[in-house]
Amino acid sequence: MLSFQDFFAACTGTWHTERIYHFTQQGESERSYTEFCVTALDLAAKQQILAVNDPIQSRLTVGVEQIDADCPGFAIAFDTKSETGEEVSMRLQALFIPATYVHPQALETTLPPLPLAAQMPSAGGEEWLQGFYLRDEGYSETGAITGRFTYQPTRQTLEMTTYYRRSVAVDQMRFIDANTRLRTIVTYERPDELLQPPTVINLVGFGLENRQVSA
Repeated sequence: MLSFQDFFAACTGTWHTERIYHFTQQGESERSYTEFCVTALDLAAKQQILAVNDPIQSRLTVGVEQIDADCPGFAIAFDTKSETGEEVSMRLQALFIPATYVHPQALETTLPPLPLAAQMPSAGGEEWLQGFYLRDEGYSETGAITGRFTYQPTRQTLEMTTYYRRSVAVDQMRFIDANTRLRTIVTYERPDELLQPPTVINLVGFGLENRQVSA
């Protein structure tokens, strides 16, 4: 079983991913192949992410030392090629801040309701933890992005819910052994009504991720 900190340490390295995406509205599917490199964030990188997510800083109750010790994150550089020949390269950084370091009402008032598939019990505990995660860049939209995360140590599973202007993405990664992860993503239309949870699914993706192990 991986602790919260151990999960992020286990994520570092070079990974290869094969995915299939199902576009539910069009009834179409597409495969892609990705190679990506993951490195841990140092304190300077964490502070930079907080700087570009300035509205979040006022909601935190965490100091520099706690950010360095208790708020893990990673930098990702990846190159993707789809079966149609489309190629995408991107670099981004993400910082994960447990709810214990966030003002009590921030999780309820800062972001809209979670999709049903991403909802968790209102009380946490040893079985899972939740909080904010911050990115300096989004996948489908440019600019800094704020989302929510949950982590389940017993399942070694991190789930990230990202709120874009037009969509909501629920991205889950689960270690099934030291060098293999399962990946799923569900993308919803973002409702016009702020307090309504997303229900209309646009995309469902599945992936198998393997770490590149030196001989």
